[in-house]
Amino acid sequence: MNSTAFIEARFRMTYPGFSLDVDLQLPARGITAFFGPSGSGKTTLLRCIAGLERAPEARLSFKGEIWQDGKTFLPTHRRPIGYVFQEANLFAHLDVSGNLDFGARRTTGKPRDRGMIIELLGIGHLLDRGVQALSGGERQRVAIARALLAAPEVLLMDEPLAALERERKREILPYLERLHDELDIPILYVSHDFDEVTRLADHLVLLEKGRAVACGPLGELTARLDLPLAQDPDAAVVIAATVAAHDEKYHLTRLDFSGGSVHAGLKELPLGHQARIAIHARDVSIALSSVEDTSIVNRMQAVIRGFANARHPAHLLVRLDLGGNALLARITHRSRDHLDLREGQTVWVQIKTVALID
Repeated sequence: MNSTAFIEARFRMTYPGFSLDVDLQLPARGITAFFGPSGSGKTTLLRCIAGLERAPEARLSFKGEIWQDGKTFLPTHRRPIGYVFQEANLFAHLDVSGNLDFGARRTTGKPRDRGMIIELLGIGHLLDRGVQALSGGERQRVAIARALLAAPEVLLMDEPLAALERERKREILPYLERLHDELDIPILYVSHDFDEVTRLADHLVLLEKGRAVACGPLGELTARLDLPLAQDPDAAVVIAATVAAHDEKYHLTRLDFSGGSVHAGLKELPLGHQARIAIHARDVSIALSSVEDTSIVNRMQAVIRGFANARHPAHLLVRLDLGGNALLARITHRSRDHLDLREGQTVWVQIKTVALID
């Protein structure tokens, strides 16, 4: 068994009009996102791991323990998991504190610190409220806390933000980031929202029509020309960076990474903070030399590593190597011919906008 995998999952099942056929090794740390369009099999895969769906052909192991194979099927209540659904599914007859107590009673392992979980999700002021009085974002935070108080060894989250309005999503995302930073358990996270994935995930399983098209670190998969992610109008590459300086005069934050430095809108993060940046392909242009008289602040050298046709016939995708980090640019075929761009060529890239994901 791969020593870095905490779950090895192989499922094969068929419904009318749909089949799931995957063979995965999922990492023991961080957030792994199951990403793909509606109907790609994300929720079905998560439910198979939870034991809520029973695939007739399957092998599932957790830290070397068999949960399912030809002879064994461990029922859901005996799997050390927490499950958060799209809807919070809180008990209407209990207040917030009562819902949390229910989660704590379900634990079969070492209990989690109730106060720590309440603080982590910012729900201390809600404990005496009835669940009907909660906003959608508050309900989901309580549902997550209830799942965590059962002391799971892995947390499964099935599109927990899908039912929320945009404002409520913005409210809850920082709490999900705190889970990523503070929890010592892996999280499997289903989403069809690429912005959510780039903000939260470390590892990505890309699903399409019930198949795992690709599986690997987020930064690697977002930069692959052969995957449908690159064809999306919002295609972006995610790069790990360090907060290096703040420019109060111009309201900018400088971020350093192995390929150089970029500036993003000011965020009051401590120096040395490990962050991630997202750079959209549409915001990257290419020049043959350094252009000084330009309004674009982020300029650096890169090496062309490959080309691929884009969805629009006028456009072309270019994969670039930026000091060991991959970058995508979406340019026109006309621009490539005009500049005579070739693989292996050193060029200057200009990055119009950088999104800092803290």
